[in-house]
Amino acid sequence: MPSATSGGKTPRSVAEEPIRAAEVVGALSLATDLGTGQPLEHALRTAVIAILLGELAGASQQELVDTYYVALLHSSGCTSDGHEAAQLYGDDIAPRAAFALVDAGEVGEIVEYLQSNVGLGRTAEERAVMIEQAILHGLDMARQTFAMHCEVAQRFASWLGFSEGTQAALAHVFERWDGNGFPGVASGEGIPLPMRILHIARDVSVFLSAAGPEEARLVVERRSGSAYDPNLAALAAQHLGGILAELDDTRIWEQALEVEPFPQIWIAGERVDSAFLAIAAFTDLKTPWLREHSTGVADLAEAAAWRLDLPADTVTLIRRAALAHDLGRVGVSNAIWEKTGALGFGEWERVRLHPHFTERAFAQSPALAPIGLVAGSHHERLDGSGYQRGTRGPALDQAARILAAADCYAAMREARPYRPALDAEAAEAELIREVGEGRLDPEAVDAVLAAAGHPIRRRPRELAGGLTDRELEVLLVLARGATNQEIAEALGISPKTVGHHVQHVYRKAGVNSRAAATLWAFQHDLVHTG
Repeated sequence: MPSATSGGKTPRSVAEEPIRAAEVVGALSLATDLGTGQPLEHALRTAVIAILLGELAGASQQELVDTYYVALLHSSGCTSDGHEAAQLYGDDIAPRAAFALVDAGEVGEIVEYLQSNVGLGRTAEERAVMIEQAILHGLDMARQTFAMHCEVAQRFASWLGFSEGTQAALAHVFERWDGNGFPGVASGEGIPLPMRILHIARDVSVFLSAAGPEEARLVVERRSGSAYDPNLAALAAQHLGGILAELDDTRIWEQALEVEPFPQIWIAGERVDSAFLAIAAFTDLKTPWLREHSTGVADLAEAAAWRLDLPADTVTLIRRAALAHDLGRVGVSNAIWEKTGALGFGEWERVRLHPHFTERAFAQSPALAPIGLVAGSHHERLDGSGYQRGTRGPALDQAARILAAADCYAAMREARPYRPALDAEAAEAELIREVGEGRLDPEAVDAVLAAAGHPIRRRPRELAGGLTDRELEVLLVLARGATNQEIAEALGISPKTVGHHVQHVYRKAGVNSRAAATLWAFQHDLVHTG
């Protein structure tokens, strides 16, 4: 039975249609918007602004390509210090949004930022000490943190197969024209042109959302020669009205794809797999408690799918969905993911949103939407008790059922802030209990347990409502519209016995009619078990 590892190759039954790299990175950029506290499509809008400004500046075709991908990837290192940020600020998302408005060359703004954000949720005494330490050591901390962000972004670009120019530019996401940026190793024209364009385009998008177009213009003018290349800043200020007039906020996704410079980058096969491995790594950097969770789920889900003899293209879909399933976690604060106690209602509501964020990140791409749909179903349960939609059994396909079982098992085998990891025997028992209570699919659970190395155990089939096998047989024929006499003939029993069975089915299902019993059978996915 084939089984892939995180670095393995997934066989395919047919050649895949290539996917635009811009769509994959565009989907990832929606998650980075969530992780940095920016409005959705901020990075996509930044890419549009950057290309328009780059064309005005006379950038070469390759520089425009690099500018485009730098714009979409510039925040892809944002999860790399989520844990540390939450420890320092009490949150890892809101402080990023606040820092995006700060002029890092102004000491007063930096101090005010630290005083407003460090140690939130701590006592006044604790906050005072933390703020003092942050002011004393903040420069060194910032250099290390932002260098790490850049290194991670560069690695993602390399992983995705983008040009050396794109990778080189991503080393300078936080640098400044005047040399007072982070990590502070480049200035002036030592910063690649694509990144100098990005600095202005990014801040225009940020201030456009935060304060409007006039403030965006004033920021460009104020920071000219300090944060920004003065020639580019003058060009941006002069043409900002025209640039903003070309933006269409109702179709930013489409517009971002339309402005992608030629030659467009298309990927297929193993390069798509690599892209989804990068997405998994981006997700699992969010917190130390998630390290290798997504790849672990993918390995289990893929191996389970092979055991169930699914077609190769379905196995590929399941693996990619598993690698992407937790992408939406990036939009939820580490203060929630790393909480040691019980979650409150509001915190739970944020948690319940993360599969929605995952699904919607891929929804605008026809090529990626099917992956997002499966990925966003990983917390759904057959009895409708799951989330995000509370979808019931008949509406959950086999891919979603396998992913749910694989995610459950992998999560139970990993430690969390509020509990230790379960051993293999305890995790198996929990999965079997979930099957017994009608939440997880027994076939999917058996395949996942087998993929995890558990011996295959045969156990009595447990049917919804406590139906017996004979009652299920009666119900299935009844659901096809048969009379008691026809059921008796089909099953070789007397009509009187059929009548007794029908009454038992009604009682166990809590219904009073054939039509209601048929709906109940569909609701509990029994029609598919016969």
